[in-house]
Amino acid sequence: MAKTTSIFLLSLGCSKNTVDSERLIHQAERNHLRFVDSADNAEIIIINTCGFIADAKTESIEEILAAAEKRKKGEITALYVMGCLSALYAAELRAELPEVDRFFGTSDLEEIIELLGGTCDTAHLHERTLLTPPHYTWFKIAEGCSRTCSFCAIPKMRGRYTSEPIESLLKEATSLKKKGVEELNLIAQDISCYGHDLYGESRLNELVQRLSDLDFRWIRLLYAYPLDFPLDVIDTMHDRENICNYLDMPIQHTNDRILTSMKRGIGRDDTIRLLESIREHNPDIRLRTTMITGYPGETKAEFEELLEFIKDFRFDRLGCFPYSHEEHTAAYTSLEDDIPEKEKKERVQEIMELQEGISREHNKKFEGRTIEVLIEEVDGQTAYGRTQYDAPEVDNECILNTKGIDIRSGDFCMARIDDSTAYELYGIVESAELKR
Repeated sequence: MAKTTSIFLLSLGCSKNTVDSERLIHQAERNHLRFVDSADNAEIIIINTCGFIADAKTESIEEILAAAEKRKKGEITALYVMGCLSALYAAELRAELPEVDRFFGTSDLEEIIELLGGTCDTAHLHERTLLTPPHYTWFKIAEGCSRTCSFCAIPKMRGRYTSEPIESLLKEATSLKKKGVEELNLIAQDISCYGHDLYGESRLNELVQRLSDLDFRWIRLLYAYPLDFPLDVIDTMHDRENICNYLDMPIQHTNDRILTSMKRGIGRDDTIRLLESIREHNPDIRLRTTMITGYPGETKAEFEELLEFIKDFRFDRLGCFPYSHEEHTAAYTSLEDDIPEKEKKERVQEIMELQEGISREHNKKFEGRTIEVLIEEVDGQTAYGRTQYDAPEVDNECILNTKGIDIRSGDFCMARIDDSTAYELYGIVESAELKR
């Protein structure tokens, strides 16, 4: 294959997929392969798919079909599909889509590079060409998952949990710091059990401390499983200024019967004790969680129990999904998807309306305060950014009047907050640290 062949890579799904795409691009670029920003200008299209829930599958399939049409018409010379959907349904997709030249799973980086005409440099496997803005990145500390949640097929897509060695992660982080990354967002399917498979014990706190020593401006922790979560990490978060007072811990539900059916390994009382302990260890922490409603057999009373808990505990950030009856999961084979879709959506809406009021009250407390904001985008005299309490893409936005200060994406500033809504803070830039 000619080294000048143009390639378009479409990365769908979660932040973990984004990291995989970034590693693929970097390896390809080391082989002098050329990427373009549009499928219309490409000779080869690669689609990194998501297969987690129905909506994500639908998006992936629609993108594959659109690219397959280009392949059929001869507008591109090759179409490759990789990622979670491909890992689960390669045989079915191969039968239905002969226009796709090859299907790959989630760990076939070397094969893809070789097919593109290059050689994978194993000494640089964890180097990346960032798809995020240069000031922040996703930082994957482990691959796969060994939990057995009844609603999730991730272990079948990505295999058993495998921690990345600490020294390897520190090397990767140092490289990212040299590129100008200021915000490191730690991710895995489950950060709580980091290190157990390699070291026989949790090493999450040690990893966080050593990353903190590298002097990133912000380090954020996402996707913590409630079972076996190491509380010493929260003490470190409280003690170190560059570790954001933020934790994303999906708890999914609070009813004991449903949690048992979900195979979460932790019940309502232990979940509540853990969440309360986290707030006791760090009163300034902002907790984000995810809930699932419409799980098979969820009664009105069990749903009301979930609502009451959300009302009482008052999470700072909360998302909710309707249960999705997915193949390759334990729930799919053993339970009937007996809650109508309309009812699921109504329950989600009720939860999110409740959370909207809680979020509005939380944000009201910022009014009159001056806080640190990371700027994401500037449009004329208006800057858009985030606080340390807000992860990229999913949380609150700060909308600021720059008052003529020459501020740009990636700059940090101090801003006075004058107004708020449930999901936005409004204010004025008072001073900025400009990185030129």
